[in-house]
Amino acid sequence: MWKPFKQIALSALFLACSVGMWGETLSNGLVSLNIDEAGRLASFVDHRTGRQLLAAPSAGNLWLIRRADGSEWTPGEPLSVSQQRVPPCGLDVTFRDAKGVQIVVHIRLDEGSSLVRWSMSLSGLTGEDEAAEIDFPLLGGLRGSMDDDLAVSTWLGSLIKRPRQSVGPDRPRIGWSWPSPGLLSMQMIALYDLQVGGLYFASNDSLSYAKTFNISMDSLTTQWSVRHYPSRGEGDYEMPYEAVCGPFQGDWLSAAQLYREWATRQKWCRQSRFASGQTPRWALDTDLWIWNRQQSANVLGEALAMKRRTGARVNVLWHWWHGCSYDEGFPEYLPPREGAEPFRQAVRQARKQGVHAIVYMNSIQWGESTQSWKQMGAEPYAVHGAAGQTFPYAYNVFTGNRLVPMCMATDFWRRHYAALADSVVNRYGVAGVYMDQACLNMSCYDPAHGHPIGGGNYWAPSFRRLTDEIRHRAPATLAGEGSGEDWIPALDLFLTLEASRERYMGPTNTETIPLYQAVYHDYAITFGSYSSLVYPPYDDLWPDEYRPANREGSLPDDFNMQFRMEQARAFVWGMQPTLANCHDFLWNEKPEEMAFLSRLVNVRKRALKYLLYGVYTRAPQLDIPTRQIPLSRISIYAGRRGSTLTQDSRTEPLVYAGAWRAKDGSLALALAHIGDGEWSQHLRFRTSDYGLSPSCRVWLIDERGRHKLPACHDGWADIPLSMGPRDVQVLVFGKP
Repeated sequence: MWKPFKQIALSALFLACSVGMWGETLSNGLVSLNIDEAGRLASFVDHRTGRQLLAAPSAGNLWLIRRADGSEWTPGEPLSVSQQRVPPCGLDVTFRDAKGVQIVVHIRLDEGSSLVRWSMSLSGLTGEDEAAEIDFPLLGGLRGSMDDDLAVSTWLGSLIKRPRQSVGPDRPRIGWSWPSPGLLSMQMIALYDLQVGGLYFASNDSLSYAKTFNISMDSLTTQWSVRHYPSRGEGDYEMPYEAVCGPFQGDWLSAAQLYREWATRQKWCRQSRFASGQTPRWALDTDLWIWNRQQSANVLGEALAMKRRTGARVNVLWHWWHGCSYDEGFPEYLPPREGAEPFRQAVRQARKQGVHAIVYMNSIQWGESTQSWKQMGAEPYAVHGAAGQTFPYAYNVFTGNRLVPMCMATDFWRRHYAALADSVVNRYGVAGVYMDQACLNMSCYDPAHGHPIGGGNYWAPSFRRLTDEIRHRAPATLAGEGSGEDWIPALDLFLTLEASRERYMGPTNTETIPLYQAVYHDYAITFGSYSSLVYPPYDDLWPDEYRPANREGSLPDDFNMQFRMEQARAFVWGMQPTLANCHDFLWNEKPEEMAFLSRLVNVRKRALKYLLYGVYTRAPQLDIPTRQIPLSRISIYAGRRGSTLTQDSRTEPLVYAGAWRAKDGSLALALAHIGDGEWSQHLRFRTSDYGLSPSCRVWLIDERGRHKLPACHDGWADIPLSMGPRDVQVLVFGKP
């Protein structure tokens, strides 16, 4: 632990930017870094702890450039390096070679921040040497710990526990790459050891440029870079945003709060449909989503039965309504498989009873086995690679027929998709469209499409043009798969499946964390889960030979606690609850699990001030028991050929907790107990830690309603917690 006098001495020493003996040193009193005479990072110091962040001076350049053929570009000799200060605390490092190529690295420090901002420009690389990829900043030799955890903003969020423990003689180095925008819902990852400190990695791109975050590590060191994709044929390149790196103290939530300070000032938050009141009221008020498939009796009928059972506001995410086979016949959705008029009547009757439906339509895929693929001449408007190829892929393991991603930047695809959405909303009466594979970003090299070639920032803005066109034609509520900051102005709802990741990934050293919720909960509504009590369904239009006998029959009771775990996660993480493959017979076959879901839905309904509109914050310390629970890995594809069910187990908490701050400053603690026994303890914390008054009032929300508890006393909350089997509660501190 660092001492105050140590910080004062170091701050005095490095208060201003200073000249080092070897190259240049920048410091703002919080962090300093030295660039040596060869233009390499030679020192990186966190002055708050006195920690040298480099295990050894980096032996490599700050950048790596690749040509289109994948080969690395090497500067010609001689290579000159010069350094020039930029007030108030910046440095430009210029590399020039004998062929006239120039690379300028810009390094900036801000007052009061430990984060270093990096950008660069490149000129003089033309012809065969043109840059196709640039890794920058390429920061190697960063000091690591065997106890590091890696937090990654993959859609909802992932925590890779102790990744270095996978390093060994047979695997001396491990690494990951994540595209942004796309699989990274935010431009941020964090590597940290709570005892030593952490490193925060980010970028501040507000214009949705294609990039990739790369991180690799051995047992001692870490290397991080951002990969940039200059547009082909444009020659010179100037990075249109900055990469950010620096030390921080804390865990993944600390990193999320650091990122939120920047993120909530960006245009996607100002234009958020949720925060600006554009999301339809029925979508905001949804208490429970039913995610069912096939014809209306199996979807709307089950949703209406659930509504009658629970009194909840139930709405529907509807797959396999369409006339084509799933994952091969897109986009030949119309007419609906049960016929146009029966479909319309079922939708109309359900809406009269308060049940709205959003229907599945993949946002980018076209089946190459469909008649329309050839008849409409779709291939020229698909995503094309540098060699002119398309990228067909067989998702459907039963037929092997392939889907081809279409280029979002083409008017052809956007017009076709918007016309389909117009039909399903205006002609068939559904409330909206679920746009599968929405929060992705693809690179297309077709010059006929009119977008930058290979790189650029056209995909997310093109998706926004698509959703604008849909809403111009029809009053559609639009949901999308995944979550992503660049899509917040375009979508009303985000389906994030990681609350049930074990069903499709199995148990690993990666666990789901509500990273996206900690940054964007009050700007983006999340829902969705594979959480189910039955075996997966099978599309009636798929081959009979693979049809399982157990489709949509009850799963073994061994997996009941997995279901509770998934529902508890979504509840305390502020998601709209979702039940996949709902059937009314479950009230008889799985009564405790259905009662738990009903309890959770009704408690959440009384706490929307926090669980819908609140800001995620750190929960007070709790002593939570754990238990080894069975986990199933099974979905519509996983485990449906060969072995029908993959089973594993993992130690999980029996109580899930999430803390939420309302706009008026009051605090809520959401609790979901998934165990079959009793759980009790005293919750004790200082009210000042949460900005609450010393004698703030306290309420308990449970399935029976709201109950007043004894107020806080002398600046302390001291609340006896008591939860029965499968209990759900919300404690509120401050204003009711």
